[in-house]
Amino acid sequence: MIERLCIIGVGLIGGSVARAARAEGLCHEIVGVDADADNLRKASACGVIDAGFSDIEQGAASADAVMIATPVGTFDVIFSALKSVWSTGAVVTDAGSTKCSVIESAERIFGEVPDNFVPGHPIAGAERSGVEASTVDLFRGKRVILTPLEDTSPLAVKRVESFWRSIGAKVSQMEPAHHDEVLAATSHLPHVLAFALTYMLGKKDEQTEIFQYAAGGFRDFTRIASSDPKMWLDICRANRREIVPLIHQFREELNVVAGLISSGAAEELFSVFADARNARQRFLDQLER
Repeated sequence: MIERLCIIGVGLIGGSVARAARAEGLCHEIVGVDADADNLRKASACGVIDAGFSDIEQGAASADAVMIATPVGTFDVIFSALKSVWSTGAVVTDAGSTKCSVIESAERIFGEVPDNFVPGHPIAGAERSGVEASTVDLFRGKRVILTPLEDTSPLAVKRVESFWRSIGAKVSQMEPAHHDEVLAATSHLPHVLAFALTYMLGKKDEQTEIFQYAAGGFRDFTRIASSDPKMWLDICRANRREIVPLIHQFREELNVVAGLISSGAAEELFSVFADARNARQRFLDQLER
């Protein structure tokens, strides 16, 4: 049982962690820390947290578990604030979408990564943000990747893993660099593509009212372009070493497809589409396992 869970960043992810932990009876007290006072009031009013703080030191003091659920660009500031109240008896984890940048931030602030910090990333989300978008079942059946280091306390890892499993998540472990490589391909690049396409068509819409005639395919493909721009700015900056080569590779694939369309190479173009369809079906089959 967690006596006091402190969630730094009471938005979609942090709010959903709080809701799920409360529903499962995992904590005696849940406190939230957020720079947005209005968001804290909403979180308190709807019972997501028991108390809210704008000051990280106040919120994290005496907590035996801390979850950092803010954009990855904020971690230097957060670790600096936590340093003065860091307790070796507490377990600290995060929900950042990149892991090497988070680990590098901890090394900058502490000199080394504290052994009771367990880097993590829940593979769950929605295009909406803020505590009002949070749900009690956001993580149920979803994957959570933990990326502990060699010196990370096995007990801390066990506690974090147990917490995620208790709220319905499927937990696995991965090397931090491999996590960033995999997520760049499966999450970061698709978001960049959705933002870029919507940006391009948005400029056309100003002249030709193109959105008026957009159908379900456009809505489905660009749904994730409704995600928080600040969060995705931070992710792209933190993981640019993995994202940029993928953008160049995707550009090459687009050039190939453009060439096939331009030349009328029906069989070759059909083969690309069929292979892509089969690849997506393999993805769907894995989801059902």
